[in-house]
Amino acid sequence: MDIRGTDHIELYVGDARQAAFYFGTAVGFQLRGQGGPETGLAGQRSLLLTHADIRMVLTTGLTAAHPAAEYVRRHGDGIAVVALEVDDAAGAYAELVARGATGVSRPRTWTGAHAEVVTAEVGGFGDVLHRLVERRGDRDGFLPGGIEVTAPAAAQRPLLAEIDHLAVCVPPGQLAETVRYYERVFDFAQIFTEHIEVAGQAMNSTVVQSPSGRVTLVLLEPDATRRPGQIDAFLAEHHGAGVQHLGLRTDDIVTAVGALGERGVRFAGTPGSYYDALEERVGPVDAPLERLRDLNILVDSDHGGQLLQIFTESVHVRRTLFLELIERRGARTFGSGNIKALYEAKERELAAAAAVPQGVTA
Repeated sequence: MDIRGTDHIELYVGDARQAAFYFGTAVGFQLRGQGGPETGLAGQRSLLLTHADIRMVLTTGLTAAHPAAEYVRRHGDGIAVVALEVDDAAGAYAELVARGATGVSRPRTWTGAHAEVVTAEVGGFGDVLHRLVERRGDRDGFLPGGIEVTAPAAAQRPLLAEIDHLAVCVPPGQLAETVRYYERVFDFAQIFTEHIEVAGQAMNSTVVQSPSGRVTLVLLEPDATRRPGQIDAFLAEHHGAGVQHLGLRTDDIVTAVGALGERGVRFAGTPGSYYDALEERVGPVDAPLERLRDLNILVDSDHGGQLLQIFTESVHVRRTLFLELIERRGARTFGSGNIKALYEAKERELAAAAAVPQGVTA
């Protein structure tokens, strides 16, 4: 099956305009278009945002019966649709359903003056759907007659480049089944798998990727035999499987993090002692260590090279969805070495603090 890449993602949110304000002012996305009842999208308001090659749709249900309203009620704001670019949406839909996918929306053609788009939808993981998108003509048309592009892209230096991956949490016991589903139905292949243990917590991770290499899912499952951790917390707050974070690739993470931080994006902190042992763990890093320390940027390595990464704090009330910025310098993995390194760094800081006599400031 020819899946070229990720065409766009769609978030179901409680307030599309409020979400657009954050992604616009803080993350640097541009509002490019919108759709709603007046364009044939009954019961919803959708806003189209773009940044470089990343396209994001924010949709709010205007009635209690709309799927977006039901999704938000159950899961909170989150990624509800991962749209896949294909050559033949109708053919792909028929093939996927024949292989065992649940058909959700049959092929539909959207026609405009300069573009024609065919879409169809099938089930993915949890309540997340995959929208198959076939584009003909002007690619800026997006969804003619549904979500109309109303503003050209303003000139800007992009801080982000493209969607690198989506990290997906599934309940205990469902990882193997989910992996088989993507292998059997979508022709994805396993490219990485591991068991991660730290501080009495543990998780299993398997990465699956489309044959084109342009769509990557990092599938995470908590180890139910160990004490609960962050994956368990996500599943409890989200009420089931879903996208925990969206990985966005950047060509210059130091510049991107500095700029987004000035715009109001809050990033997860890193213990200072993490950087004391960094080059011993990953080798020489082609970036000023003090700058990485100031910005809380993490570094990991694999047989292909290094990667630099950082995670934002969640801005959602359930704290279930956040962003990752990642710069790849040859590495193809996803920074699992940082999980243990961060824990060990925190332990060193706690030990150092405990060694300071009472009444003395370290």
